Amino acid sequence: MNKYSIVIILLICFLGWTVAVGSINVNTVTGVLASTINSTIPGRENIEKLRVSLSGTVNSVPVNESTYSILTDLNVTRSADETCPSLDDAAQLTQTQLINRLTASCRYDRLERPNVMENGSIVDAPLDVFVRVYIYVLQNLDSSDLQFKMHGLVQLRYKDPRLAFDEYAPNRKQSILGESKLRELIWVPHIFLANEHDSSVLGTSEKDILTSINPDGTVITSSRIQATLYCWMKLQKFPFDEQYCPTVLESWMYNATELRLYWEDNAPLTFDPKMHLTEYALENAWTNETIINADLNDLRHGAFAGNYSSLSFTVHLVREVGYYVMDYFLPSIMIVAISWVSFWLQADQTPARTTLGCTTLLSFITLASSQENNLPKVSYIKVSEVWFLGCTFFIFGSLVEFAFVNTIWRRKNSVEVKKVKSKYILKSTLTPRMKRHKMIDNERQQARPPCDRFLSVDTPSPIIITVGDETPNKFTSSDSIATITSSVDDNFSDPDNKRTENHSWTTMTPHEVSLWIDRKARFLFPVAFIIFNAFYWTFVYCL
Repeated sequence: MNKYSIVIILLICFLGWTVAVGSINVNTVTGVLASTINSTIPGRENIEKLRVSLSGTVNSVPVNESTYSILTDLNVTRSADETCPSLDDAAQLTQTQLINRLTASCRYDRLERPNVMENGSIVDAPLDVFVRVYIYVLQNLDSSDLQFKMHGLVQLRYKDPRLAFDEYAPNRKQSILGESKLRELIWVPHIFLANEHDSSVLGTSEKDILTSINPDGTVITSSRIQATLYCWMKLQKFPFDEQYCPTVLESWMYNATELRLYWEDNAPLTFDPKMHLTEYALENAWTNETIINADLNDLRHGAFAGNYSSLSFTVHLVREVGYYVMDYFLPSIMIVAISWVSFWLQADQTPARTTLGCTTLLSFITLASSQENNLPKVSYIKVSEVWFLGCTFFIFGSLVEFAFVNTIWRRKNSVEVKKVKSKYILKSTLTPRMKRHKMIDNERQQARPPCDRFLSVDTPSPIIITVGDETPNKFTSSDSIATITSSVDDNFSDPDNKRTENHSWTTMTPHEVSLWIDRKARFLFPVAFIIFNAFYWTFVYCL
């Protein structure tokens, strides 16, 4: 009991005695008591005017030859002036008057969550909030910051029985409509974007917030918002990539036991038919409902752990490759093809071929750098980088080919090749000179046919002695000397000569070798580049 209660009790007792003795009437006591209480309790006059009335029975009691009037059965009644406005005339009230009476402090607390009613009674169940999203602007993804911007309309629908006025005005079918001021008078669920970078209500609060209250207490709030959201892009197949960017809405204050979020059954997510993206094409979109478990490791709901209702919708975006084909791939193909022009220039034209090769290489590097500067520095390899490396290899290869043929062109000695074929020309050209001569000698030694030697002896003519001849014929020793000759049979030499011809060596001048390499490069480089393109585009579109 505080000091104000004690003062009031003492005052009532005193006034009751004065009434009993007849020095003051009851009405005077009531007015004095009310004014005294209102002046005694500080701040009471701003809340309500307190009135107290006394009632009882006056009895005469004799005491020592004297008669006294005593008030018995004393009743003290406290009444207050009624400050809670009546809704009996709700049908005749304006919207402003009606909403002010519905949200009066004696009836409504905007900090308290609406109760869930079933069959006229309060049940312990979560409040259902239905959500609908309409997107009319979806700006292109920013690949460098992994973000995209969205302008849309978020509509929330729930039921607040405290705002129902169909019982007070059954014939009033029109909803209460208002803007931000109406929204400030009622309870609204706190929904936030979980993957936002920043968000805000568009424009002024008057034109971008719409609130509607139906006669049965159904509240619909619509807000136009602008949000920058994170989208964790996967750029392995850039610029032929497809991105899946989600937008997550979650309950901030109330967990799943108090509030549940649901998508509307009819058109929960719609897009403006006139919406057009420049770099992406909107392929598809879908919605999802889930429960998020928040703990101390996930503080996006503050320090409150629990299960929170969550909604999300995902847009499937496919990048338009027309810009990259026209501004990157076709120019790079042309630059690579220009680098092959050096194959038609003579090997001794060093300034022309060097300038052409270096210019094409630097031009392509500049072209590729302008595309890569708008991308984040990721750790994995993108298909655009594979294209860059492939084209760089072909341009650099044309420079290496020129250096090779120019070195051969400046040689002074001819090159001996076994056959005029690619294998032998390259082998003889790349082999060092001393080793090449030794190889030639070995080849000729193996190709030389065996020489068969034959010894033929010419026998002397028989000696004939004539009988009776007085003077016998005398032969000198020279007539009987055997002649030894050595000859090679021509019949064995013919097959061996043919085998020697098959292993004959040809001599090519350095100029001839250089021109031969250039002629081969004119064919090999384009064919290799076509094969590279076949594998590259197959991987991009088929894998």
